[in-house]
Amino acid sequence: MGNLLGSWRFKEPSNVEECDSTWGSGSDSDEPAAEDDSGNSDSVGPGESDRAAAEPGDTSPQLTDSPESLPKMKRSFYAARDLYKYRHSYPNYKRSRQPNEYRNLRFYLNKIPLVPDGIYIEEILSKWRGDYDKLEHNHTYIQWLFPLREQGLNFYAHELTQDEIKEFQSTREAKRRFLAAYSLMLDFYGVKLLDKSGNVARAPKWQERFQHLNESQHNYLRITRILKSLGELGYEAFKAPLVRLFLEESLCHNTLPNMQHSVLEYYVYTIRLPATRRRLLRYARQHYKPAHAFLWGPPPKRQGGGVGTGGSMGAGSSGIRAPAPTPEPQRKEEDSTSSTSTRSGIIVSSHDAVMCQDLAAAGLKSYTGLGSNMARLEGALMLAGARGGRNEYNEVVP
Repeated sequence: MGNLLGSWRFKEPSNVEECDSTWGSGSDSDEPAAEDDSGNSDSVGPGESDRAAAEPGDTSPQLTDSPESLPKMKRSFYAARDLYKYRHSYPNYKRSRQPNEYRNLRFYLNKIPLVPDGIYIEEILSKWRGDYDKLEHNHTYIQWLFPLREQGLNFYAHELTQDEIKEFQSTREAKRRFLAAYSLMLDFYGVKLLDKSGNVARAPKWQERFQHLNESQHNYLRITRILKSLGELGYEAFKAPLVRLFLEESLCHNTLPNMQHSVLEYYVYTIRLPATRRRLLRYARQHYKPAHAFLWGPPPKRQGGGVGTGGSMGAGSSGIRAPAPTPEPQRKEEDSTSSTSTRSGIIVSSHDAVMCQDLAAAGLKSYTGLGSNMARLEGALMLAGARGGRNEYNEVVP
């Protein structure tokens, strides 16, 4: 079994469709937009700003005219690739040869301070709440409060490891402080944590804080990190309520108009369950203005009744979904007769993605559908699972 899995490598996706399985063939992607659970469909037109979190003074074209008269907006491949890696548990992740010192866990147990500032977690939790200037201008604490399995801007902070994640999730004291840190940052952004299920609402000072957040776009990168860290440390369910709040504020109430692009391009796609992403995107599509500029919905049907171009993995020109891969010996035999491939194994690789919203305008030239690699990988992993093997890449669905 090990040899079989060893013959497969991960190939990095080459376009947005290969990174995004949200509108797969089983997603009911052609159904009309569903009503939100709250039943509240009244909307206030969002702000005119529909720009990515870019450099100060950089503004994207405003899509207020007909689709034909404006340049076509594109999704960011850099964002899609980065979040694909995250949702799939970093396919090329390699264990460090250095001893695992559990520095993130020890920091949350108040045993070591964050570096380089020398501040302990208890001091942050007890003294920094409401100190908005400190939270805004200090740039070394966020990597310690919300660790990830990727390097941040503070090179003194340590990346999470799988073993450390397991230990963290089983340590009550660390989890208690982590939720306190999450509540502290929510307050900084004008949001309050309502309960242990992750529900959120506006905080008492929301107007002041939302105005600041709308104008302080480097915090959008911080929020992406916070959402990722929630998922790594066992709080995946906390993401959707926060993302939903930001969608409502940016699209319906016009309180965070500058955040629209970050919510749709980044925050939604930190969520691992495709069904949850679809629900949030359907809500966003109801309220997005102008409607023709919404880039994140299900792809249109192909001519002739085929399936959506971006919705079915491995769809060819006929719109038929590519079949799952066959076992290696049988596939080699078939390859020799059909000349469709000369390589053994399924090749899937990944290298570091650039997490940079300044590049949000980059993207695809067209929406031509997902390649067959992901469908082949999915079928291969299903085959491996059926044979009783274990797969270290446990996030293969999103």
